[in-house]
Amino acid sequence: MASRFTEDAPIRHEDQALGFTIPARHARGRVVRLGPVLDAILSNHAYPPVIERVLAEALTVTALLGSTLKDADGQLTLQAQTQGGAIDLLVCDYRGGEMRGYLRHDAEKLAEMPADPSLFALFGKGYLAITFDQAAGARYQGIVPLEGAGLAQAVESYFAQSEQLPSLVRVAVEARGDAGHVAGGMLIQHLPEGEEGRERLHTRLDHPEWEHVRALADTIKADELTDEALDLETIVWRLFHDEPEVRVLPMVALSRGCRCSAEHVREVIARFPPDERAEMADSDGMIRVDCAFCARVIPVPVAA
Repeated sequence: MASRFTEDAPIRHEDQALGFTIPARHARGRVVRLGPVLDAILSNHAYPPVIERVLAEALTVTALLGSTLKDADGQLTLQAQTQGGAIDLLVCDYRGGEMRGYLRHDAEKLAEMPADPSLFALFGKGYLAITFDQAAGARYQGIVPLEGAGLAQAVESYFAQSEQLPSLVRVAVEARGDAGHVAGGMLIQHLPEGEEGRERLHTRLDHPEWEHVRALADTIKADELTDEALDLETIVWRLFHDEPEVRVLPMVALSRGCRCSAEHVREVIARFPPDERAEMADSDGMIRVDCAFCARVIPVPVAA
């Protein structure tokens, strides 16, 4: 793969998430851009281009949602449950800025599809499950049909149906051949007046404040989201510089992270009774654990 950098190349703003709020409009948002992290995850499997794009979109959405977690030890999991399409499994998660993702597909079904298959063709009758796990033990999950032009529209439906939060989600992915991939995304949401410290009694999708923010946010262009030379703060400024106040949150660094360390696997294997561990072992007395996320096989002695 060709290098993304040259001696005189500008600073590239990649693998970052930036949060912001617009207090006067009761709105909050996130902007993310993925580069090397995306390539590291996609390179674990020989995905065809169409599948790479779907997983790249899913990882971008995961970064947008995961970076909203206030608890650094919390986890966001995005999973597609499908039936009848070319994709039968999609799962991504985010924890503390670390991300991972995996997609399983039927190569024969995919080969029968056009070059740019629809969301329904790829997933069939599918549902998107979004799960927020807080470190304190609180867990919330919402499930919505996989409908619309792409995953971004499915996430908008999730927030409208499960959270009653008017939301706009935009995702852009660009494949650059040997130079890898870059993806960007933006999430904007409207919080009802008096949101802080109160229960949400109702939501107005046509609230004038939300219509104003949505109209501004909807001017974002795909090439702005994928332009590594354009920093995320500049994107926010371009969209909302006429607002009386925009508060920018600390930048979050994103990285590839998988929990398939040998130590973790040994801890999991050790929980099984000795007779079950013996059944798992091969003729060499090793239990070999496959990690679907990073395509790594971890050998563990049966006596571990």
